[in-house]
Amino acid sequence: MENNWVKRNKWIFFVAPLALAVFIWIGGEVVMHLWNWLLPALFGWRLITFWQALGLLVLCRMLFGGFGGHGHDRSKWRRPMAERWERMTPEEREKFRQDMRSRWCRVGAPANETKEPA
Repeated sequence: MENNWVKRNKWIFFVAPLALAVFIWIGGEVVMHLWNWLLPALFGWRLITFWQALGLLVLCRMLFGGFGGHGHDRSKWRRPMAERWERMTPEEREKFRQDMRSRWCRVGAPANETKEPA
């Protein structure tokens, strides 16, 4: 017995790859035209081809966007941290803020706690 959904929607198996190819092509064209319009005029850089633009698009996706189904689930650490924050007393929250400031930013750290650069 054949699956009726597959039988009724055969066209999806042809249209989906075609749509993906069109989106990839449009992305490469957009990157190429923006690069060739802006960067040579602003910085004197060379013009690029469609394939170089597509490679640049893939490289940027790898470096800044990642691959997969939106895999950066920040809620994995946000929820537990929010729950922990809610359980803290105001004094514990202030101590936590001070600890984070002393570790991560020199601007908010008290003067006597700043370390000399080595």
